[in-house]
Amino acid sequence: MWTIPKPRYRTGLCADDEAEITVNIGGVRVVLFGDVLNRYPESRLAELVKCSTQNYEVMSSLCDDFDPGRKEFYFDRDPDAFKCIIDVYYFDEIHIKPGICPICFIKEMEFWKIDPSVLDECCKSYLSEKEEELKEIANKVKVILEDMEVDQCITRTQRCQRFLWQLMEKPGSSLPARVIAIASFLSVLVSAVVMCVGTIPELQVADADGKLVEHPILEAIETTCMLWFTTEYTLRLASSPNKLHFALSFMNIIDFMAIMPFYVVLSLTYLGTSSMMELGNVQQAVQALRIMRIARIFKLARHSSGLQTLTYALKRSLKELGLLLMYMGVGIFVFSALAYTMEQSHPETLFRSIPQSFWWAIITMTTVGYGDIYPKTTLGKCNAAVSFLCGVIAIALPIHPIINNFVVFYNKQKVLETAAKHEVELMELKSGREARRKSSS
Repeated sequence: MWTIPKPRYRTGLCADDEAEITVNIGGVRVVLFGDVLNRYPESRLAELVKCSTQNYEVMSSLCDDFDPGRKEFYFDRDPDAFKCIIDVYYFDEIHIKPGICPICFIKEMEFWKIDPSVLDECCKSYLSEKEEELKEIANKVKVILEDMEVDQCITRTQRCQRFLWQLMEKPGSSLPARVIAIASFLSVLVSAVVMCVGTIPELQVADADGKLVEHPILEAIETTCMLWFTTEYTLRLASSPNKLHFALSFMNIIDFMAIMPFYVVLSLTYLGTSSMMELGNVQQAVQALRIMRIARIFKLARHSSGLQTLTYALKRSLKELGLLLMYMGVGIFVFSALAYTMEQSHPETLFRSIPQSFWWAIITMTTVGYGDIYPKTTLGKCNAAVSFLCGVIAIALPIHPIINNFVVFYNKQKVLETAAKHEVELMELKSGREARRKSSS
């Protein structure tokens, strides 16, 4: 049993304020005083003080049980959470202690009729994070249940559409889906390698005008990969439950941008050979569009959870990256101005202006050091030494937050996936029990 201390100003109080009640919270007895509880008159404990012990109907609606001999109200609630709840009557705010589920604690506050606004700001942010996690778990459970309901679709067209969607979008749903995902991953790699190898002069061939072009074999491999990408994108779009959301998705936009240049180049080449456009303009447009093939490498992110996690970690680290850019920007301006000033006394100075010195400051602070521009005076060399030391420190500062965000998000996703699977298993067990009860009855 633990007792809330009596206030020191208990003089001139009304009958309700002078009353004291004993509550039993999950086996823990607590003595509370009316003048303290009446600070929040709408709360459940304040209503207990106001009600008469002879009015059994009112008491039964406020507590789980009542012992007339001991005059003790019993509540089948969490005593640890109640210790946090009672703080609001003394400090006008509540802190959620470690080890207590914030979602369950909100339900405790609703039971005791305490306004959630009395939660401290730190606890509100912690609660919002947990609510977001629950939403993510609910979304993952929804996706798992949708995958399990393929055979429950109404029409054959819907079953085929759902099956095709799982085949193209859910690698873990079946062995053929996993094979298709691996084939798509390898196609991206092969396409990227072909794009790079095709620029080697020794592997190029001369056309009718004597200009070097890609080898026909490499063009055939690239065409095959593009046909695979086109077929994959078309099937995924056709089987998508929400085609507008699919088309506007970031990763699907990348897929479209990786496919589009190939067909635009074919169209421009055909128009050029048909004398509908000037050949020089066609060649310039083709060269400009060919560089867009590098977008294919970003298709790997759709098949790699690690790349997706890294992208999220960078998004969460925008503040740290912004500070890095600010430090580097200030350092580049300061050290380039100092280098320009210190090198003016040398007759063969390479620092012609401060904007030209920006390039030297950038490659020095990032420890690249191409050597195309360098200081020749003693003061200039000292300035260079200080600049690359500051650059190393500035670059090293945001590394730990980025790595920490990466690890936290990766572990969080693993936990959420496990929680979603356990939730589905519990739902299956519950439905199985209900089915057995119905069959037995």
